[in-house]
Formats: sequence, C-alpha cells, structure tokens
Amino acid sequence: MLKQRVITALLLLAVFLPTLLYPSIEPFAAFTLVLIGTAGWEWARLNGCGQTRAVSAGLALGVAGLVFWLLGGVERPWPSLWLGLCGVWVLLALVLLRGGTEALTRCPLWIRLWLGLFLIACAWLALVQARLIGLGFLLSVLLLVWAADIAAYFGGKRFGRRKLAPRISPGKSWEGAISGLIGVLLLAGVWLVGTQRGWLAPGHLYDTLWSLGPALALVSLVFLTTMSVVGDLVESLVKRAAGVKDSSGLLPGHGGVLDRIDALLPVLPLAMMLVSF
Repeated sequence: MLKQRVITALLLLAVFLPTLLYPSIEPFAAFTLVLIGTAGWEWARLNGCGQTRAVSAGLALGVAGLVFWLLGGVERPWPSLWLGLCGVWVLLALVLLRGGTEALTRCPLWIRLWLGLFLIACAWLALVQARLIGLGFLLSVLLLVWAADIAAYFGGKRFGRRKLAPRISPGKSWEGAISGLIGVLLLAGVWLVGTQRGWLAPGHLYDTLWSLGPALALVSLVFLTTMSVVGDLVESLVKRAAGVKDSSGLLPGHGGVLDRIDALLPVLPLAMMLVSF
C-alpha cells in the first residue's frame, strides 16, 4: 500500500509541478480541469448515477469549465460568488454534520448531484484564480490545508480521545482538529517571519490576512482550518451514505480525486472571499 501511494504521488507530481510552475496559466488550468471533471464523475457515482450518467456528468462539468474559461470568466473577479459560497458551506456544515446521513438522505438526489457539481466547479475557478494572483498565494492556501491535515493526523493519533464526528468519521478527534489548527498557526507564523526577513516574497495568503490586523487574521485562519475539516467530513458523510470507502480507485493507494481534494473544496473559494474585499 505504501509503495502504491508513493508511486502514485510521484506520478501526479511529475505532471502537476510543471503545470504549476509554468509561466502562463493555460497548462495548469487545463490539467486541473481534467481533475475536476474526474471529480464530477466520482461525485455523480456517489449520488446514485450509473456509469453512463456519471461519465456524462464529469464530461459536462469539464466542458462547462472550458467554455467558461474561453469566455473570459476565469479572469473576471467574482467577490459576490465567493461570499455566497461562504454561506452555502456554513449551511452545509450546520445541516449535514448535525443531521448526519438522515439529513443527507432527506435531500433529493438531483439537488445533491447538481449542488455538488457546482461546488466542485467553483473550487476549480478559485484554484485557477488563486494561481493568477501568484504562485506564492496558491501555495500558501494549499499548504494550509495540507498542514492542517498532517498535523491533525499525527495529533489525533497521539492525543486523540474525544470523537469529533463519530457518526460520520470515527477516526477524527477534537484533539486532532486542534492539532491541525496549531499546525496552521505555526505555518502562518513561520511564513510571516520569513516574509518580514526577506526570505519569502509577499503576496501570500497570510500576508494578506495579517494586513487586516492580528485579530481578524487569527479568526480567518481558524475559519479556514475549520472549513477544511468540514470539507473532509462532508465527503466522508456522502461516502458513508453510499456505502463506499473511497470516491473511486483511480489513484492507487489514495482512493479517488475527491478523496484528495475534499478539504480544498470549501477552503479555496473561502480564501478567495477573504482576499476579495
């Protein structure tokens, strides 16, 4: 299993890093659009669609993203969209995580399907726009999610006692979630110090949040870290309702695309919201 995970990760990085570092946005936007279309296929399968309908949903999501891109939508600012998505994700957290699978199954399948596809598409738009802001900005958002996940894993494994959401993801604990937040705060602190000393370029997420003042910066980091956990739990809830462990088997050792990007789905648009006003 570990060998599979390492090989898959290296192959993904071999494609992802060159597109990420390329001077223009086109290779990165195209590669991530393929991933988003694949995530749409996985989402459709998790929500009761057969193979043909699921493939059609994934293709439709990819084509819609391409058309939106060609029409210039990627370059336009969307502050109202990001603000609206903040409300949607907070509402999802309150309703689904409190009501569990019962709340999920009460929601009609077609609403779950289209809402999920819309949220995935918006995450892709936020991802590309974050890259347009700058490589440092995008990396600061990605590393926030990865730092929260890694710190939560090790903190939960070492100190985990109280279950965070036992009906949804029994492995997650409050201690792990707090460890994830500490990891994010340490990352932000190191990044800010590095920027002040000239080791790192300004223009990243933490630099932008710090300009709002220490109190608002702290609240924003807590909010983003919390929503990364929400994204993970929402996907876990949907998989539990569908009776599957992974969103697919496309990434050997890692599960599916959704399993890798679930925490990013809310964090990317919410990070864009925080820097758009």
